[in-house]
Order: sequence, then structure tokens, then C-alpha cells
Amino acid sequence: MRDPEYPEYLPEPSRRRRRRFDDDIPSGRIRHRGGHIDITSLDERAGADPDGPPDGDRWSTWDGADHGPEPRPSWVVTEHAAVDAELGVLKTGKEADVHLVERFVPGTDRRVLMAAKRYRSAEHRLFHRDSGYLEGRRVRRSRETRAMANRTTFGRDVLAGQWAAAEFAALGRLWSDGVAVPYPVQLSGTELLLELVGTDGAAAPRLAQLRPDVDQLCDLWHQLVDALLGLARHGLTHGDLSAYNLLVHDGRLVLIDLPQVVDVIGNPQGPTFLARDVQRIADWFVARGLPPHVGPAGLLDELHVELGMPPDARASEQ
Repeated sequence: MRDPEYPEYLPEPSRRRRRRFDDDIPSGRIRHRGGHIDITSLDERAGADPDGPPDGDRWSTWDGADHGPEPRPSWVVTEHAAVDAELGVLKTGKEADVHLVERFVPGTDRRVLMAAKRYRSAEHRLFHRDSGYLEGRRVRRSRETRAMANRTTFGRDVLAGQWAAAEFAALGRLWSDGVAVPYPVQLSGTELLLELVGTDGAAAPRLAQLRPDVDQLCDLWHQLVDALLGLARHGLTHGDLSAYNLLVHDGRLVLIDLPQVVDVIGNPQGPTFLARDVQRIADWFVARGLPPHVGPAGLLDELHVELGMPPDARASEQ
């Protein structure tokens, strides 16, 4: 007598059907109970995604995203078969969190670690950005402008999109011009994927964490001046510059955190933001022993010249 509990006792046609059914199910995506296939493991209500990738946490979000400038670095993974895996949190902030993400192509050596900067949803976000940063940035729809001004839930979501888009655009322009910033891989909604500045999944230390000697301090200062002149070539200033949003990786100074980047000429408060940026970071260097002959005297004037500001505008700012 045939026992229907075991496939080896089934008639030959049924065994063939069972083999075809097994072969059509992706490996590792079903459970077996006593020889039976448990199809509840394919039920989305049970937490499984039948359309999910075989490895990682999600398919790569490259398709459909805005991409960074070309020519792209060779390490950027653009393959359609790529997947993303979440590896933890690098930094938490008032407006955005930075996560460590690995993008890779299963079965190959194509893989890269990136920083995923994700602006928080309206109910979990605490904006400390002053409205002065937004001067010169306008949206076309009056409804969005009103919502942003009133800080409604919708308005805060629009603001988050503006911060992410502004940072992505600024990084693209600056990176293409050779300014020391992370390469912006892509922008998808309010998630910005960036080059990870660091080693083996660990972010590089912030300038504020370091105690450089005089020679190192002078070298970092010169790198900073080059970066600020690079911003000025595009009419920009960081807007929130300090030793906490400068990374140092293998002796190289890298500017980060630019969502509030300010158009110095287009924003009525732009010259004030510029002067504050210079004063704040200069104070940090001077307090740590930057020699007077290397120090910040004349830096603001040099940036004014790069920005093309007329003498009367410079005098009124000072």
C-alpha cells in the first residue's frame, strides 16, 4: 500500500510534478516539515518577501535614483543584480542618521561600503536650521512654500527633501571641481548614499577628535583654505563649519555635512554665514597653536575676492 506522506511512494507522474515544483522555488526561501513543503514561508504576511534578493536586505536602489557626477569612480556599483545590506549606524543626529551600507553583486567580488545619510520622518525630526539658510531657496508651488513656513508635517517633509537635494547638488559640483568632499553616489527621496571616508567600515575621525602637532596643524590649515576657496569658486560657504564636520583620513581633510550650504551672493545673510564659518574654524586652529604667520589673517578677504564681492560689500560685512 502506498503511503501518501512520502513522495517516493507517489505514482511516477506525481513525483515529476513535485520535482518541477521544488525546482521553481528559490533555494533557501522555503521551510520543510517532515518531508512536506511549508508554503507559509512564502506568505508576505509571515514576513518573507518572495521578490526579495537572495542575499542582503534589499535590491540595490540605484535604478530610479538620481546619480552622482561622471566620470564615476570605479568603485561605484551600478549592476542591476546588486543588493544592499545594512551593517549598522555610523552616526545619529537631530535631523538625519548615517548608516553603514554594503552594496555588492552576489557571487562576485564587486562590493563597496557606503554611508547612507537618511533624513528623519517629520514626526521624528528636530530641525534646528534657521530660516535664514532657506533664503534664496524657493519652491515653485505656493502650497509648499506656505507649508515650509508654517512647519506643518508636510512642510517638514518638503524641507527634508530640500536639505537632501541641496547637499547632493553641492557635493556633486564640488567633487567635480576637485574639492575635498565625499563622492555623492545617489539620491533617492531623502536618502543620500555617499562615499565612506574611512577604513574597514569605520568612519575617519573628526578634526575635533585629533590633537595634531604644529606641522600637521599647518598642513591641515592649508588644506582647509583650499577647500574654502573651492566653495567660494561656486559662490558658496558651508554655513555650519566647525571642527566637527571635517574628517581627517590618512592626513587628508574632507568636508562633510553640507545640507545647509549657503549661496553667499544670493542669500542676503550669506556674507554673515561666511564670516561666521571663517571665525569659528579659525578660532579652533588658533587655540591649538597655529602659528601667527600661517594663521587666518586675510583669509576672509581672500574668500571675498574669490567670490567677486565688491569692496563696499566686504566693508559692510566686517
